Amino acid sequence: MIDLTQIARNTLLTDPYAWGAISNLFSTRDGAALADSFPGDHFKTVKDYDGEKEYEYEARALIEMGANTVSRSEELSAAWKSLAHDLLSDEYRVAMSLLTRCDLRKVPMEVNVFHYGPRAHLGPHADLKDKLVTHVLYFNESWKREDGGCLTILRSAVPTAVAAEISPLVGNSVVLVRSDNSWHAVPPVSNNCNSSRRSLTATFYRPGSISTMWLPGEMTPLHRYETADRDVQSHSQRRFLTRFREAVLRRIVKTT
Repeated sequence: MIDLTQIARNTLLTDPYAWGAISNLFSTRDGAALADSFPGDHFKTVKDYDGEKEYEYEARALIEMGANTVSRSEELSAAWKSLAHDLLSDEYRVAMSLLTRCDLRKVPMEVNVFHYGPRAHLGPHADLKDKLVTHVLYFNESWKREDGGCLTILRSAVPTAVAAEISPLVGNSVVLVRSDNSWHAVPPVSNNCNSSRRSLTATFYRPGSISTMWLPGEMTPLHRYETADRDVQSHSQRRFLTRFREAVLRRIVKTT
């Protein structure tokens, strides 16, 4: 599912810190399948201020911290099961290790998927010191810059100190090597946006770390992210209508 050559052929930038933008991670067909079947089950609302950043979004576990199995795989499409197994593979860890020059082959990894609906955001932060590397993957088939929600690579904790901006289009991804100055943020998604901003983070941690997304023994009630289905349904409906028209045209051609 993941084209690991896209990771292997890239090099990280050094301005303003070690990071890289990697595109074309999936074939057109695979990207469309992932975008169309983005998970909507077993999400929790995450909203708080931790002293450094304010944040609000919806999160679902895909691979729990240090696990070698996929969380609630029975709820996932075939495309998402395939993606999860790629993220669990030794080949993915090796590719990420070569890119970042960090040995990620045996360290704990956690993977979560996110919906950022209207007003959802993630304030400027440099990531927790427990984190080594984060790989952010995106799954929106289309996105307008004026709808907000683009990842901003920052030169400081100031939101306007933008060095680069990455749109959450399917196939795009960003690799962040954690440091004391690895500032980044997600500005608020517009109230008028018809789609949630959809992403996944594969995060590699220092040995001995625990998940801060899912605390040990946490019993937070989970829910479906229903409003995220609006644009999924529209894409599905358009594909159905397209296939229906094609079938009708083929039948007309055969009978004339």
